Amino acid sequence: MNPPASPPSDAAGAACADPRRTLVRQWLAQRPAGVELLPDTLRPASADASFRRYFRVDAAAPGGSLIVMDAPPDKEDVGRFARIAALLREGGLSVPRVLAADAGQGLLLLGDLGQTTYLDALQRARQAGEHAACDSWMRDALNALVRLQGLRAPLPAYDRQRLLAEMELFPQWYVQRHLGAELGAAESQGLQQVFEVLLECALAQPVVWVHRDYHSRNLMLLQPGQELGNPGILDFQDAVLGPITYDLVSLLRDAYIAWPEEQQIDWAVRYWEAARGARLPVDADFGRFYRDFEFMGLQRQLKVLGIFARLHHRDGKAQYLGDLPQVLAYASAVAARYREFAPLRRLLERLQGVQVRHGYTF
Repeated sequence: MNPPASPPSDAAGAACADPRRTLVRQWLAQRPAGVELLPDTLRPASADASFRRYFRVDAAAPGGSLIVMDAPPDKEDVGRFARIAALLREGGLSVPRVLAADAGQGLLLLGDLGQTTYLDALQRARQAGEHAACDSWMRDALNALVRLQGLRAPLPAYDRQRLLAEMELFPQWYVQRHLGAELGAAESQGLQQVFEVLLECALAQPVVWVHRDYHSRNLMLLQPGQELGNPGILDFQDAVLGPITYDLVSLLRDAYIAWPEEQQIDWAVRYWEAARGARLPVDADFGRFYRDFEFMGLQRQLKVLGIFARLHHRDGKAQYLGDLPQVLAYASAVAARYREFAPLRRLLERLQGVQVRHGYTF
């Protein structure tokens, strides 16, 4: 849920051709939460990589706009979103207020955190040379992550089966479907060895709350005094209990905006210090912590390469293809840095058409 600027009004023809959009309009006319809304102002706010859609609608009184989540009940669980939103808000984090819910129809009426994503704000600030603003917003996001990881409530486990299934998307959807390449027997075996190394690292890490998509498109830049302060956090309904470095690497090695490695390290150190101050179970040795961070990042990058390819080939969402090179660059850098990942490095070199030159020293 990452709302861009909205068009001025809903198109009646589109509503007629879209039964669920018609359902949303009918629900809004019933004044959910006792709020008088203007259904004719309904317009897209965003869509994401799932079956969920988001609409923005104006309120007659006291004015302003609200967000409608449309999540088909046979595909999504709006009740889970509402439960996790309440826990995050109790933990001092800025998330959309759930004003009304109709779980049977898969509809939620939410507070509106605005239209400025972290991605938009960071890109504009960086282009303008406003590096201090970028640093301030990112530190806010790191501090919010520390608060999120300190929450204590049961969630599903980010277990071996789930982590492995995510990595298997890489050979299935990126290598075979997207690139049209086949893996040789030795390459398949080497890739499975890499998967085992990544699983061992992930499952050995301390377990905390994990958002799973804590990055610039799911964080909103809030106005001064809005909610509980920056950032506004979206798309948290798939939260799990899992490795402590997962969300940090999602933020610092974002698929949508890249930072120099020295900046990544600076922010990682600041997070690590804040986490230790909050008594989170981070490794006392930053070097070991950063190695776990890199290994966790590689697991996520393999997953994302597969997911972005699947979104294109299965779901017709080609817009994610433009982000593949950045994700691949992250994965290639880590694969080249650690001997455990030599089979993956060789595979990526072949897939990218890299001619490896062997040199000798005496």
